[in-house]
Amino acid sequence: MAQSNQPLADRMEPVAGSGTPIVIAPGHTFASVTDKISSIVLTQRTPVGYYIALLTAAGLAGLLLMSLSYLVVKGIGIWGNNIPVGWAFDITNFVWWIGIGHAGTLISAILLLLKQTWRTSINRFAEAMTLFAVACAGIFPLFHTGRPWLAYWLFPIPNTMSVWPQFRSPLIWDVFAVSTYATVSALFWYVGLVPDVATLRDRAQGKVAQRIYGMMSLGWRGSARHWHRYETAYLLLAGLSTPLVVSVHSVVSFDFSVSILPGWHTTIFPPYFVAGAIYSGFAMVLTLAIPMRVVYGLEDFITMRHLQNMAKVMLLTGLIVAYGYGVEAFMAWYGGNYYEGFMMLNRINGPYWPQYWALIFCNVIFPQLLWFKKIRMNVPMLFVISIVVNVGMWLERFVIIVLSLHRDFLPSSWGMFRPTFWDWSTYVGTIGLFLTLFFLFVRLLPAISIFEMRTIVPEAKVQEGHGH
Repeated sequence: MAQSNQPLADRMEPVAGSGTPIVIAPGHTFASVTDKISSIVLTQRTPVGYYIALLTAAGLAGLLLMSLSYLVVKGIGIWGNNIPVGWAFDITNFVWWIGIGHAGTLISAILLLLKQTWRTSINRFAEAMTLFAVACAGIFPLFHTGRPWLAYWLFPIPNTMSVWPQFRSPLIWDVFAVSTYATVSALFWYVGLVPDVATLRDRAQGKVAQRIYGMMSLGWRGSARHWHRYETAYLLLAGLSTPLVVSVHSVVSFDFSVSILPGWHTTIFPPYFVAGAIYSGFAMVLTLAIPMRVVYGLEDFITMRHLQNMAKVMLLTGLIVAYGYGVEAFMAWYGGNYYEGFMMLNRINGPYWPQYWALIFCNVIFPQLLWFKKIRMNVPMLFVISIVVNVGMWLERFVIIVLSLHRDFLPSSWGMFRPTFWDWSTYVGTIGLFLTLFFLFVRLLPAISIFEMRTIVPEAKVQEGHGH
């Protein structure tokens, strides 16, 4: 059979009347796709660099464990939180991590419902990224309470004191929105994983691996009944996940917008936060996908087409975020509210002005390079832009939270926030936890959906029958 040097996912053409892409001159067959992806988990020798990266990430995760242990013993006074900046690094990091988790659900659910087949190569690890990001996000509000062992008070369970949560508080809305999002995302990821885990079960050589993958595959045998139930469940979960993409970060924005504090009390926050979440989420997907495709030789699966499409989504959402910045500044002037106007001037030339202008550069100015196709086709440059956007979106959350709090209505209550070592160690530790989970996922489970990739590859026998 003739081989083609053109990447697999770029050699697709719709079948007449179906809209379903197939490979018309494939260098890959069903078997080669399965071999390529499953070998990363089952047979491919793990490079030394992987172990170095994993140990480094695990070391940072250990720093998180140490920081949280010390926090429980000493209290949140070890952080730089103060009056008036009661929310600081912890809530900044919470909102940042929740935002990163949005791209996975968008790629998996919304693009599935819109029948965008280019999602096939990236949806699996984007979904995993969502779960790991939400896990990191949940740490911050849990420990911010100072008494994480009483977190069950947040749930409306019967108790003898009849102390129920205040359901008019957006913080309680957060608990329900984020926990629902995490649950549906986990189910969506796991259901999509079942056919591929069954493939690993059938190919694994060791008894332990066979039993573990066997339990995870839930008795999957690939029968017509199994596929019918799978497709029904997968589509249902996609439908449930789609409104969550919009609702979760909208609810997170209510933490701020329902208050009367200048810089927070604004109606543009829900759509602005959702666009920012997708922006940072796609930036993180690029940050993870670009090294992974190089290290494991997945250029045939995660092609320039995928990177270009993600870059275009970043450009679009980045422009929406820039529009949000413009509306904030315009309404501060046009609204005629003295306190809103001062808030904006304080951002521009106040004590935290470097952070504000850095976020404008990272989120608005630098990403404009994505207008040029040469930049979108330049993989190292895409990687740099994705890192810059991640930094910029963290700075955005810092500016919204800290700069709105440190100077409020009364000059007598003004103050400055300065992060301590424990602020930084907790934040860096969550990055280590995120990377540790991601490295383990890539090594133990298929990072690209095997059966979905096979749906765009025709059987080799069909090609052989035509003399190819």
